[in-house]
This record gives sequence, C-alpha cells and structure tokens, in this order.
Amino acid sequence: MTKYEREIYHIVTNSAKHLTVEQIHAEIKNKYPKIVIATVYNNVNKLWKAGLIHKISVENMPDRYDQMIKHDHLICQKCGRLTDISFADLTASLRRQMGEEFLSYELKVFHICPDCRNQESQNDR
Repeated sequence: MTKYEREIYHIVTNSAKHLTVEQIHAEIKNKYPKIVIATVYNNVNKLWKAGLIHKISVENMPDRYDQMIKHDHLICQKCGRLTDISFADLTASLRRQMGEEFLSYELKVFHICPDCRNQESQNDR
C-alpha cells in the first residue's frame, strides 16, 4: 500500500462521516500539502476496487466513501443527508428468496429527514 493509499484508508475508516473525494482531498492536504485531487481519485478507486472501502453512489450526488463495516443508509431525498442505520441482516432471507448465493447487498432507504420535514412544516404555515 502506498503512503497515499494508507492515509486515505485511515481518513475514510476513521471518519464518522461519508466523505466525498473532495473532502478526503481537503483532509489529506493537511499531511501532504502538494497532493493533487487526481491522485486522491486514483487511490480512492484502488482502495474501493480492492474491497477496502465502501463506495456509496446516489443519483445526482457525488460518490461518498465509508468503512466496510456492514450497515445500511438512510438518505434524505431533499438535502441528501446520509445517515448510518442498522436494520436486521437480510442475508438469510435474500438467499431463501433467490435460491442461491450472492456476493453482497446494499440497502439504501430514502426518506425526508427531520430537519427537512420541520422546514416544510414551517414553510406551510
């Protein structure tokens, strides 16, 4: 693992947030001020393809990166806030329904977050 891969891995796996490449770039520049964003993109993709970090893709939003610990995500349809949530593991149920093994699954639940609901109700007044 290169020094950049190691640092990006550390940033992603130690963050409580779901970071974009731009956010990772801003963070890594504290340690490596001359690093360019293309290097961050390349190394993030290497880590993702190696299965070391998780990529979260949502339409019309930048990809975000997360640690590989199994969990699901709530995504606000209005503001895009992404929140970790742990639903019951669906692996056994999915295997029964499919009748075969699968590699993995990703559950994204779209909702309107409490802040956006409050803002909507204030606008309705």
